[in-house]
Amino acid sequence: MTRFTRRGLLRTGAAAGVLAATGLPLKAQASRGGRLRMGLNGANTSDSWDSRTHSDIFMISAAQGAVFDSLTVVAADGSLEGELAESWETSSDAKTWTFNLRQGVTFHNGKPFGADDVIESLQMHLGEGVKSAAKPIVEAIAEMKKVTDHQVQFILSDGNADFPYLLADYHLLIYPAGQIDEAISKGIGTGLYQVESFDPGVRFVGTRVDSHYKDGKEGWFDSVEIIAINDITARMNALLTGQVDVITDIDFKTETLLEANPMTDIFEVTGNQQFTFPMLTDVAPFDDNNVRMALKHIVNRQEMVDKILLGHGSVGNDSPIGPANQYYFADMEQHSYDPDKAKFYLKEAGLDGLSVDLSVSNAAFTGATDAAQLMQASAQAAGININLVQEPADGYWSNVWLKKPWCACYWAGRATEDLMFSSAYATGVPWNDTHFENERFMELLLQGRVEFDSDKRRDIYHEMQQIVHDEGGAMIPMFANFVGAKSSKIANSGTIGNVYKVDNGRVAERWWMA
Repeated sequence: MTRFTRRGLLRTGAAAGVLAATGLPLKAQASRGGRLRMGLNGANTSDSWDSRTHSDIFMISAAQGAVFDSLTVVAADGSLEGELAESWETSSDAKTWTFNLRQGVTFHNGKPFGADDVIESLQMHLGEGVKSAAKPIVEAIAEMKKVTDHQVQFILSDGNADFPYLLADYHLLIYPAGQIDEAISKGIGTGLYQVESFDPGVRFVGTRVDSHYKDGKEGWFDSVEIIAINDITARMNALLTGQVDVITDIDFKTETLLEANPMTDIFEVTGNQQFTFPMLTDVAPFDDNNVRMALKHIVNRQEMVDKILLGHGSVGNDSPIGPANQYYFADMEQHSYDPDKAKFYLKEAGLDGLSVDLSVSNAAFTGATDAAQLMQASAQAAGININLVQEPADGYWSNVWLKKPWCACYWAGRATEDLMFSSAYATGVPWNDTHFENERFMELLLQGRVEFDSDKRRDIYHEMQQIVHDEGGAMIPMFANFVGAKSSKIANSGTIGNVYKVDNGRVAERWWMA
């Protein structure tokens, strides 16, 4: 088995070496059996098995984490491994990538997996009017070739040393070719768990597949039940009363209840999860960067970390690249609470004061309303009035985010700098939630993809972080640790992924009954 870090990927990619990954080692302490019950937030009645629409942890855990697979997967320790791909190799310019696919894999309906499935599954993210956050990833592929039934080749428009990481994106699930509509309707994948029942926004139940290619490495539960519990108090109570075994996003205010219960354990990892307040930079008054800079100086970031996260995180600096990224710009000048500086920027914008609406809901992130109220209070010293618009939790991501000029939001962050910037900051991408556009930024984005020298890459990504820090529309006051809780009846390896919540949404695969 070969496993590798991103730095190793770049080094090997430059040499056009073959990169192989065969999965996790056998866990001697793990054994088959039992039913996992998870209580997760982020569920909506509009949820479906269409990965193009997935945006939160409920469907990430049910889809990529149980029913479907992707070509690659970010392991719990942050290394990249093959999932439906066994190995891959690249040209010296990182433009041509050849993936060797697993043989003997079948979909839940019995159809054999092969190259056609990969190509058709990626093509579903293309086309006029298609809404998918992974569309920019697939659009960068100039040509997809079926070399053999179990080998595919991708020729990129421009080189990208991170390409195998991009294919681990939770939107890029693999469906059976010629049956994609049926697979979306019924949930037909190659994952460890087959759909037993699915009630959108309410519940998913999956049953363990027999004779799976991950046998002996992952998939220890006989069945998995994921219950939609969007309310944080209800989630905490469900765990404390034994209705569920695992929850995410605990209530920090009542954390002591979990700590005092001998049957519950809190798990916490530092990642790139960020609680944000994106402003649409093409809508007044946010189309003036002076206004954006004024608002970035009216938030007391440490106060938010102390009062909203209760210390479970760190201060943000209006860049989405976080402490778990390889090229995090830790020494960038910190935006701090400074009412006088905010007034200066307002004056530069030709304003004596400012009154703006901020759409909020705790559906955006736990404590979003309280965080907005803190910002509303601290803004008054700069002559800025923030009118809080309380939005309904149900439908927040479809009706408010990307639509309202200023709102609360959260991002889990991404495994690489390129994936984060490409997902949310590149010009014209579907999830650019600030409508940010910058010519220099786009030049650097392309340069970073084809640069194999780590020091040069660091310079590129530092400059990109500086640009969004100085000109971007995202206010990012804090990075929040991933904090969840579980029953003592549930065990794991002790290494928990920090790309997304609850072990990158892979609890159903990686954890087991204690």
